[in-house]
Amino acid sequence: MNRYATPPVVLNLLIINALMLLVMELLPMREMLIRTLALFDVGEPEFRLWQPVTYMFLHDGFSHLFFNMFALWMFGRTLEWDLGSRRFLLYYMVCGIGAGLIQLLVGYLTHAGGVTVGASGAVFGVLLAFGMLHPNERVMLLIPPIPMKAKWFVIIYGLIELFFGVSGTMSNVAHFAHVGGMLFGLMLLLYWKHRYGKRRVL
Repeated sequence: MNRYATPPVVLNLLIINALMLLVMELLPMREMLIRTLALFDVGEPEFRLWQPVTYMFLHDGFSHLFFNMFALWMFGRTLEWDLGSRRFLLYYMVCGIGAGLIQLLVGYLTHAGGVTVGASGAVFGVLLAFGMLHPNERVMLLIPPIPMKAKWFVIIYGLIELFFGVSGTMSNVAHFAHVGGMLFGLMLLLYWKHRYGKRRVL
């Protein structure tokens, strides 16, 4: 088993997300896809029950897609080898859907309105699992460019997102969805640990 290769679920997620962006950018379907597949707050006329699943496959431009998919590729490969492909896919989807549900809850409570797209919630769940399964693995930050143990990286990043969400900083970013992805990921990992034992998951 080549742990440096890209395993099938991560590879297919990269392809699907890239293809969706190409369809949005190159074909006259952008507005229709957003109205149908993006995540609208409950109460908005465009809200549909399937949107907490589909929103994570849409991205608002190349840079949005690149950073999400780069993080998925960086950390998701190891995680898929750790969990196995089927369990990794389940984990990814639970984190993404959980992030969407948290975003809906926050939108309902704050009446903020708006639309959410992107795989960030699922990717934050991947970051959390990587930090829990490989706590002492060193990761290199981009800004500032310093190495940091994965456990501290995840803790600091999670606290920053929570602070940004509570304070309203960078309000165009779904910070609570990021925290929600980590929260649902944590709950699923703890459930697996309780059900299967430490050797199977944690």
